[in-house]
Amino acid sequence: MNTLITVCARGGSKGIPGKNIKILNKKPLIYYSLKLADIYASENPGVQIYLSTDSDEIKQTVRACNLKTVSTEYDRPAELATDNSGKIGVLNDVRLYAERENKIIYDYILDLDVTSPLRTIQDIQTAFGLLRSNKEAINIFSVNEANRNPYFNMVEKRPNSEFIQLVKEGEFVTRQSAPKVYDMNASFYIYRRSFFENHMTSPITPKTLIYQMPHICFDLDHPLDYDFMSFLMEKDKLDFNFLQ
Repeated sequence: MNTLITVCARGGSKGIPGKNIKILNKKPLIYYSLKLADIYASENPGVQIYLSTDSDEIKQTVRACNLKTVSTEYDRPAELATDNSGKIGVLNDVRLYAERENKIIYDYILDLDVTSPLRTIQDIQTAFGLLRSNKEAINIFSVNEANRNPYFNMVEKRPNSEFIQLVKEGEFVTRQSAPKVYDMNASFYIYRRSFFENHMTSPITPKTLIYQMPHICFDLDHPLDYDFMSFLMEKDKLDFNFLQ
């Protein structure tokens, strides 16, 4: 099976300026996604890695990482490097480019999100197994069980009113008795080729699976997230063996 691994990192970042190459535990953030891609590619035939970026600074940082499996640099078009650019369009663009350049049809596209690096090779392998064993599914992505539950302790304002209601209706007296809900942790997404052939525009489809991570995982969206992840990594407080 031919697999394309994409690592997408544009230069602009509003929440944490320069976060894709910001130093995290003595390495630039993007290193952790490329290192895992490097390990996975070395263990699995038919895998190619593409870096999609609009930033020369990011390219130079990646080159300095000196990884064994060199990722192919792909210049992302300007129209796909804005704040409003959707990730699916970015992935499809690099997929089409890689297929033209390499004359290869990719069966799977594995996207590793730079801003959510707390993942393992076992996570990827298990998720691939779940997707391959379900012939109807067209994609799978990583999640964690949510700490808040819209059936129990999340509220929203009623339409045209200042009063509130539960986000989801149900008669539950404890959070544990409510249906399970999950946080999308943005760490990785695996797509079958049919996802793009069917012109899907969102990773959430009627034929989407989830992989629940058995360890901590969250994405870096605010400066406090960065500080927390730095503490966990530098103090060896993660509840799993990172990058293994």
